[in-house]
Amino acid sequence: MNSDAYKEHLYALILAGGGGTRLWPKSTNKTPKQFIKMFEEKTLMQITYKRFRKILSKEKIFCVTVSDAYKKEILKELPGFLPENIIVEPARRETGPAHGLGASYIYKKDPDAVIVTEAADRLVKPIPTYLKTLKAAAKVAYEDRVLIAIGVEARYPHTGLGHIKRGIKVKEENGINFFKLDKFVEKPPLNLAKKYTASPNYYWNAGQFVWRADTLLNSLATHAPEIKNHLDDIVLFLGTKDQEEQLKKSYEKMPKIAIDYAIAEKEKNMLVCVADFFWTDIGDWKEVWENSKKDHLGNVIIDGKEPGGEIINIDTSDALIHTNGRLIAVIDIDNVIVVDTKEALLVCSKSKAQNVKQIVNRLKEQKKEEYL
Repeated sequence: MNSDAYKEHLYALILAGGGGTRLWPKSTNKTPKQFIKMFEEKTLMQITYKRFRKILSKEKIFCVTVSDAYKKEILKELPGFLPENIIVEPARRETGPAHGLGASYIYKKDPDAVIVTEAADRLVKPIPTYLKTLKAAAKVAYEDRVLIAIGVEARYPHTGLGHIKRGIKVKEENGINFFKLDKFVEKPPLNLAKKYTASPNYYWNAGQFVWRADTLLNSLATHAPEIKNHLDDIVLFLGTKDQEEQLKKSYEKMPKIAIDYAIAEKEKNMLVCVADFFWTDIGDWKEVWENSKKDHLGNVIIDGKEPGGEIINIDTSDALIHTNGRLIAVIDIDNVIVVDTKEALLVCSKSKAQNVKQIVNRLKEQKKEEYL
């Protein structure tokens, strides 16, 4: 077999439908976190697309998102993104149907396609190591017809991420190690997270997968026929005038299920690829602080670009402060998050940044949609 054959069939699928609730009040339904400029004066969507363009032509980059408004935003931020490669889900159905939908579109274009997936809200470095890992995984997935999950070495005990346990080593490709998947583990309580971090066999689940389109669709047929059957109905109408109508009709019947539950936890034909690069899910304000430039006191200052924004700081350190047109004065409150927008003000301990989602849930219960 030609060792580079996979390269002709390599595609990327970006998932850009998340709501980013833990980055409220800056991240909202109208402008979720993947469309906010927080790093390098670029949005996370722009950063993700730019990474893939280093190894792929624009024809081979696809995206699944959840509204026509999000599609318009992607095309505004990335005028080179092919509109026909942006697939809009008619309803939010979690990552199981989203992966299946993206794979179905790509498979119709290329039955030998191998897909690397990435959520639009991740940061990685160094980029060359990241791309080397993805290419090694794509080669193995293409040639061996296996599904591959990317595992990231845990830097600290993380209760907001699922974990992956590896089994025996089965392969090495271009210096990248591949192990048999032992099991996926739910988001753990702190005591278990500490044990996983100390163990050499557990990794953070990056939610990133590499697989052939046909291998994934076959796995869905075996483990999640309730998804695959609806995808088959959609595929029959791709390229016809009834495509959008059928997509809406079938998609609304889809189960709401993550890809981990749909197939990954059940699939025996799965490997773990160990990521030898820095990876982070920008899942809360603490992660924004961790990955941003800090002043001499360890503070991250984010200017919302509205006129009048100013910060007076007396003896506050290791904080994240976002100003958006008002004067913010802080005195001796270390390790705090302060995010000011036109609609709302958030103040919380940096160590409790994951709990911002509880505020969003409370607002939903109170039907205060104007803040979401």
